[in-house]
Parts: sequence; structure tokens; C-alpha cells
Amino acid sequence: MTTEAKIILITGASSGFGALAARALADAGNIVYAGMRETADRNADKVQALKDYAEQHRAKLFAIEMDVNDQRSVDAAVSEILSDYGQIDVLIHNAGHMVVGAAEAFTPEQLADLYNVNVLSTQRVNRAVLPQMRERGTGLVVWVSSSSVKGGTPPYLAPYFAAKAGMDALAVSYAAELARFGVETSIIVPGSFTKGTNHFQHAGFPSDEAVQKAYDAKYAGLMDQVSEKLAALAPDDIDPKMVADEIVRVVALPAGQRPYRSHIDPADDGSAAVSKLADQTRKQFLTRIGLSDLLKTSPTAANHILN
Repeated sequence: MTTEAKIILITGASSGFGALAARALADAGNIVYAGMRETADRNADKVQALKDYAEQHRAKLFAIEMDVNDQRSVDAAVSEILSDYGQIDVLIHNAGHMVVGAAEAFTPEQLADLYNVNVLSTQRVNRAVLPQMRERGTGLVVWVSSSSVKGGTPPYLAPYFAAKAGMDALAVSYAAELARFGVETSIIVPGSFTKGTNHFQHAGFPSDEAVQKAYDAKYAGLMDQVSEKLAALAPDDIDPKMVADEIVRVVALPAGQRPYRSHIDPADDGSAAVSKLADQTRKQFLTRIGLSDLLKTSPTAANHILN
């Protein structure tokens, strides 16, 4: 292991941004654990593909069983990594799920399930990983957010947008609360990538079909229209690997120099402009109340607080 190599855990790495980032990070010389559930059955082919890639590229890339909706599964995965290498340097929150349909047609239970995988999962993993980062006084937590949090929000995606907004808000608070421990936060904000990911193919739908039909009568073909327009806004050379490449770049930067928020939004839905204002407001407010030290961390921050 080189001195630059980092021990990395990424959630939801069976497909999409997670799978791309896991491979790219391993190619960069890191030791990467790709968290995914049902490794012995439903995702067995993904596990084999990961093994094949690792062998072909001589990369230290491992699939690890991790159901982010199950604390015992999360704890077991984290314990295995700590047993193997003694530390986790970078945690990447990527697990998530998308649903499509009229907001009213989703039951409260469906929204709770979506919130569980997109938001509560990050809390389970944080509670397993952060203690050793805080104790060591160093680490990086990367949150894969969405431009929908602060940018354009087309209809029929409300539950997903709301869940992503919840995750982003949690990331913002964690950034300040971890700063004095020397643990950095970077929020990666992808825009709409209509090709090269499995978001729409794996999307869920509302349970209340009667309500959905009532909306479809007024909004016939809406999702097709949204998909077509989003695709038209994006440049021809758009590639979801751009997100993975940005994660690799952020992880490789020296501690204390990583961006707080980074946008990868070729379609430019306005999220970057709104985020800039929101992040400036956060910076100004924390400064006004005497907490400007929480805006940036450094490798020595933990020693300053704990000693």
C-alpha cells in the first residue's frame, strides 16, 4: 500500500455512480470496499463483475455485504474492514433510490421507505464509521447529493427530491459538527444524467393507482416530456463517469483543501447558483455567531480540541 492509498467504503456500489466511483477510486490506487446487499444471490453477478475488474486491473477492489437499511449488516461490514486494515479513511454516502409518480399517489409508508434508504441509511453508516475517524482526528465523508435539492424540480419526482433534500441538510449539519474532530465533509452534487445510470430503470412507482390515474388524466405523458427535455438540455458528450472522476479528484486532494460542495451538472438546472448563495449565507451566519472555525477543518483540528 502506498502512502497515498486510502481505505474507502462506498455505499450503494452495485450500479450507477457507486459502481463507477468504486472502480475509478481503485484505479487511482486506493483500497476500496464496494458496499452492496444480497451479494450471494440477487447481486452475485455484480460481485463477480467487481472481482473480474479487480483482477484485470490489479486493483484492490472488494465487494462487501452491506444492507444500509439494517444496522447489524452495516456494523458487520464496518467491523470487517476495520479488522482487515484498522481504519476507514473515506466514507462515501451513495446509496439511494428513486421513485416516479404523483406525490399524492404515494402512501406515507412508501415515503418512509424512501426516506429510510436515502437519509436514515447515512445515519446508520455514520454511527458505525465516525467513531474511529473522530478518535484518529482525520477522515473524509463524501455525500452524493442531487441538483434537485436546490435546482430545477420537475413534477412527479417529489418523494425522491424531498429525501435527497433531507440527506443534503444532514450533510450540512454534520460538516460543522465534525470540523473540530478533523473530519472533512464534501458534498458532491450530480445533475440529471439520463443515460449511463440505472436511476429511472430501477425507479419505484406509487401504490395508489387510482390517484395516479386521476393525475395522469391531467398530466398525460408528463414523465416522457420531462425525460426528453432533460436529455435535450444535456450536452451530447455527457457521461456519468464525470461524477466518479470528481469524487476521485476530491478524495485525492490534501486534507484541508477539499471543496465543501462540488457540482457536476452539465445541463445546468440552476442548482450551482442557488447553492452558492445558500453556502455563502451559512458561512456568514456561522461567522456572525462566532463559529467560523467550523467552516474549515485541518488535520490538526482534533488535536487542538482533544488535548
